Amino acid sequence: MDSSDSSKPAPSPKAPKRKAERAGEDAFDLWLQRGLHQLYDDVAAEPIPPELMRLIEEDRSRRGK
Repeated sequence: MDSSDSSKPAPSPKAPKRKAERAGEDAFDLWLQRGLHQLYDDVAAEPIPPELMRLIEEDRSRRGK
């Protein structure tokens, strides 16, 4: 049988994924989420510097007019 045999339909792009593929994606998503939290939670918890808050407030007052 040659590789151009069209007896088998090509998988549809919208075909449901197999459980193993979904499980692999779920595991990767969990790993990525945990890694990002490990790296950035401390930074996200830091207070916003006063100078940056002043700039934000100035911008808000300009847009409100």
